Amino acid sequence: MGPFIARRLDTARDGRKVIAISAVLHGVLLGAAAILLPITWPLVPAVLLCASGVCGPMLTGGISSRLPAIAGPAQRDQRRAQSWDVASYGLSGTLGPAAVAWIAAAAEPLAATLALAAAAVIGAGAVLALPRQEPRDATVEVPTPARTLRLILRSGPLRRTLGLTVTVAFSVATLPIHAVAVAPEAGGAAAAGTLVAAYGAGNLLGSAGLMLWPLRGAADRLMSALAVLVAATLTVVALAPTLETSLAAFGLAGIGNAMFFAATPAARSEYAPVESRGQVFIWVGALKIAAGSAGTAAAGTTITQAARAPLVLVSTFTVVAATASVADRSRPRRSKP
Repeated sequence: MGPFIARRLDTARDGRKVIAISAVLHGVLLGAAAILLPITWPLVPAVLLCASGVCGPMLTGGISSRLPAIAGPAQRDQRRAQSWDVASYGLSGTLGPAAVAWIAAAAEPLAATLALAAAAVIGAGAVLALPRQEPRDATVEVPTPARTLRLILRSGPLRRTLGLTVTVAFSVATLPIHAVAVAPEAGGAAAAGTLVAAYGAGNLLGSAGLMLWPLRGAADRLMSALAVLVAATLTVVALAPTLETSLAAFGLAGIGNAMFFAATPAARSEYAPVESRGQVFIWVGALKIAAGSAGTAAAGTTITQAARAPLVLVSTFTVVAATASVADRSRPRRSKP
């Protein structure tokens, strides 16, 4: 549902308020669902959680779409800011679950959930502290969500951005499943958590490197090349024979993923029309999340006796997608009548 409410972000005079309201709603609905779960029918908190999830894409893609206003017009500055953006996802994905586990162990699960809800509400204030964007040109029409999706599919760079983002998200989502599958032969259940932590550390290391040395060149071409890099690191993970080599391989996969996903906000910023930039970010972000969930489910159903089979398959799939993007970019453009 996120993309269908994203138009409000592009039409608002101050997009910060739209994101802040979404953050407050997300936190309030999440907290209400946690409080009501023990005392009411399960359907009630389920509905509240679904409504809370609707706000999610606004808090990810919506905030990322604000980067040009924060970093300024220079490409190097924007790409350094996008590297910080990738690092923030890595930190939240690593520290968030750790904080929830610690609070739940020290107090109770309800306290951990309410802490998350409070963090979202507090974050609304931080959003309002961001620089305000220049007001949009009132004479330019903001397209509907359906028209924005058609724009993405008709624009070569945006179409390739969407395709590769979804493909890589689907592929790297197999890594946690692979970690669990190889944990018994790598030393036990604790090995799975260690491998995933190595991936997170690699992601942060890659983001830190990009802050110092931002990506250069056309984002469209960078995405194709970096998708192949991600596929190569997944193949290395699949072939790693020991826990030590697996730890190194997971770290390399994290670095490759950080580099690839630093290129995706660059592509969205540079190729999306200003009047629909927020919607483009949220469309791609929402489909990326869906692809990640699908990748996890697919890995879980195909892993069976061959623990490395899903990684080999998604690596091949990613290389095919990258090759298709290169071929699509090389096609001669049709001349307009």
